[in-house]
Amino acid sequence: MTDQEVIEVFRQAGALLEGHFIYASGRHGSKFLQAARVLQFPEHTERLCRALAQRFLQDSVELVVGPATGGIILAYETARHLHCRAAFSEKEEGGGMAVKRGFAIRPGLRALVVEDIITTGGSVQKTIDHLRGRGVEIVGVGALIDRSGGAATFDCRFEALAQLHLESYPPDQVPADLQQAPVLEPDNLVL
Repeated sequence: MTDQEVIEVFRQAGALLEGHFIYASGRHGSKFLQAARVLQFPEHTERLCRALAQRFLQDSVELVVGPATGGIILAYETARHLHCRAAFSEKEEGGGMAVKRGFAIRPGLRALVVEDIITTGGSVQKTIDHLRGRGVEIVGVGALIDRSGGAATFDCRFEALAQLHLESYPPDQVPADLQQAPVLEPDNLVL
């Protein structure tokens, strides 16, 4: 899939929103990505995860791990295409990520970490750190969209199906046209 095909899937699913948004960082922007709106459609999820899996077909992946919550569905569907197991990591006390709930992880296991949207890469890196701490070999990181603008990097292969730059502004530097638009809450938008 090309960048434009991936972005078009997000548009069709109503997952690329336009308006005035305040991001979790407190910065303001005119676009918002909400991957859950894409992942609610099995046909979109299957197509995107098949494309992601194709990038790692030759890597002998034994386990696909997605950070909760965005990576759970992706891990399952990508693993289905790679004919291997899926698991997910979740937040731990202290701020880390860990694979829990009885998923069998043995040293030497070859794992792919997947995420829906990469902004800073923090959850992915914490997942990688946890897995490596358990002796897992990380074959790479796969994402639907990298919106980090190149800021998110990993010490392993990183493949994103698309790159999308979402410009954002600190609260005291919001452009006048954006200031005049009402702030929207993405979860409350009905499309």
